[in-house]
Amino acid sequence: MTCNLLLLLAIAIPTLLRADDNILINDFEAADYGGWKVEGDAFGTGPAQGTLAGQMQLTGFEGKGLVNSFLGGDKSTGKLTSPTFTIERDYITFLIGGGGHKEKTCANLIIGGEVVLSATGPNHQPGGNEFLNWENWDVREYKGEKAVIQIVDNESGGWGHINFDQVSQSDTKADKKPDPAPTQSSDKNPHAENTQELKITGKYILVPVSNTGQRGRMTVYVGDQLVHNLDCDFPANANAIDWWTYINMSEYVGKTAKVVARTAPEICEMLESSDEIRNLQPLYDEVRRPQFHFSQMRGWCNDPNGMVYHDGKYHFFWQCNPAGRKWANMYWGYATSPDMIHWTEHDRALRPFGGDVESRHPAMADKNCFSGSGNIDFNNSAGLQIGDEKTIVLAFTDTGCGECLAYSNDRGKTWQYYEGNPIIEHKGRDPKLIWYEPGQHWVIAVYDEAPEHGQNIAIYTSKDLKNWEHQSNIPGYFECAEIFELPVDGDATKTKWVIFAADARYAFGHFDGKTFTPEHEGKHQVHWGSNYASQCFSNHPDGRVVQIGWAQIDIPDMPFNQSFTVPTNLTLHTTEDGVRMFANPIKELELLRKPNPETAENVELTSQTPMIQVDATDQLFDVVVTLKKGNASKAVLQFGENKVTYDFNAQTLDEMPLKLKDGRVTFRVLVDRPMYELIGGGGACFKTSGRRDMGQPLGNISIAAEGGSLTIESLEVHEMASAWKK
Repeated sequence: MTCNLLLLLAIAIPTLLRADDNILINDFEAADYGGWKVEGDAFGTGPAQGTLAGQMQLTGFEGKGLVNSFLGGDKSTGKLTSPTFTIERDYITFLIGGGGHKEKTCANLIIGGEVVLSATGPNHQPGGNEFLNWENWDVREYKGEKAVIQIVDNESGGWGHINFDQVSQSDTKADKKPDPAPTQSSDKNPHAENTQELKITGKYILVPVSNTGQRGRMTVYVGDQLVHNLDCDFPANANAIDWWTYINMSEYVGKTAKVVARTAPEICEMLESSDEIRNLQPLYDEVRRPQFHFSQMRGWCNDPNGMVYHDGKYHFFWQCNPAGRKWANMYWGYATSPDMIHWTEHDRALRPFGGDVESRHPAMADKNCFSGSGNIDFNNSAGLQIGDEKTIVLAFTDTGCGECLAYSNDRGKTWQYYEGNPIIEHKGRDPKLIWYEPGQHWVIAVYDEAPEHGQNIAIYTSKDLKNWEHQSNIPGYFECAEIFELPVDGDATKTKWVIFAADARYAFGHFDGKTFTPEHEGKHQVHWGSNYASQCFSNHPDGRVVQIGWAQIDIPDMPFNQSFTVPTNLTLHTTEDGVRMFANPIKELELLRKPNPETAENVELTSQTPMIQVDATDQLFDVVVTLKKGNASKAVLQFGENKVTYDFNAQTLDEMPLKLKDGRVTFRVLVDRPMYELIGGGGACFKTSGRRDMGQPLGNISIAAEGGSLTIESLEVHEMASAWKK
């Protein structure tokens, strides 16, 4: 059965005039449907009084009653049809939610036996919410005609129900509402929404946060424009504040904002406007703050995004939650650097949860701003450039609609969500945007879940960044695609293309701008440990391919959580096992080495003198070791409570395979306050790990031989300076 149902000719539906001269068709507040015809078992005998048994919490409806076809669960089906009425206004407005199955969970306007307009709820995949939002049918061309509204539930699978309320005729459209907070199965927030009018006198609104907070939605309006819409981990009271976050309001200084927050009234009253961020600990010198690994000022961070070089600056973006230490609210954080070591954090570039609201901040997406990439439209192929400044383009996943663009014409000061979004619709996420010079076209490599390919990377091409054509699929990859070209052994005449996804296990081969053809079976691995969802800079000025990954390391009790790897230079080299990719920290990192390192050469460790030790009163170090094999079974480098082990028999550095070369092994350890990174064999393997003793001085650094003797051919212990301190 479909939604194309015959017009029911019946008596004219009674109408009520409201004070604004809208014509109320039905608000579903009565005990029964008031003349609407019920068929099947989904709608019952009258309006539901809110949420039904087994259903997620319903929100967004008005009054106490609504149409809700979840009666008996998603398996029930049926129809609900209005009496005939005459169309007398420009629009029919109503609230709708539930399933998003076209022609199966829908509301239809039927004229002359034909469906002329139809609407569904937003949900068709697991997750979602039971939120009703406004929908508007433009019926100006049908004025004076007879019509009925029919609500249909003909779906018995997931999201097989429809919610409907407050249907009227009006000469004005109803404004869409912002998306609600996700439903929490263990909601600890007992508070209703509180509203505060706040004069914007500074660049930020300051918001108190608790690490064990009561999560509640905060929505900020200026006039009728939606400015922010996010979940905050509010403290239960003033004594429970762990840190303060901020949201940018610099465009609205001098105006008044309306803040609607689901938190205690006393917390809502603590919100304030300021030009300064409030720090309860010294910014960038908190106990566990990384000192040469980048981390954001406030909140949770994950995937690196949008990495691109332009006109003297490296632009770096990332997934972030400004208002809590856990994943939520996928904004895009934003920072720039002249050297990939010293970073300046700017206002967040992209913001989530605009929903279907028409009047919203220009950088606001429909839902979460998931991962993506950045590039420079040097040829103005998209026609978005204004003046002489080249356009910075971001390609990302808006979870509300698909693959999308945002762009800046002022070097990243402001960002605009492209009005033609989405540019690609498919089941997938995380587009990597590159320019393919031989074909003079753009390429997007994006994670895809087409059933015939399983988890894969899909390749799309475009001449103008707006219109995209699907070209091919590469099975066997999950999330956060990356693709680039590298010379082998530095020979620019011998290049290979490299492709990988979030786990950085890579393949190399040939790419013709449309299809990637691997040159080997399976995948190779250079990265180990807590490195995930890495990305490389586009348009690097000296041709290097520089990678930064998300360091998946929980950093407890701080006003921030998680960090990023050091930037690494990726190269291809010929080895005895064939061509392999190497990852080495960029040379710029050595600028942070303090003078006068501790060194040692040709020190033999034996059963009588099995250890060499160096005092380490601080916790920032760059340690480089070359060992010559003796008859020891293992060598152990210890720094504080952390150990790195080379097994001479297994030829492994911790869990990473690393062969001896001429009986020798070289490795390097970068030690930061909460984490360390271990690089073996000049980049043949690379491990990211959290420290056991985060934020504590190391005490000493030692190398010990186990089960025999070995020679320390060279040891360099460089104390490192902070990238944050001048």
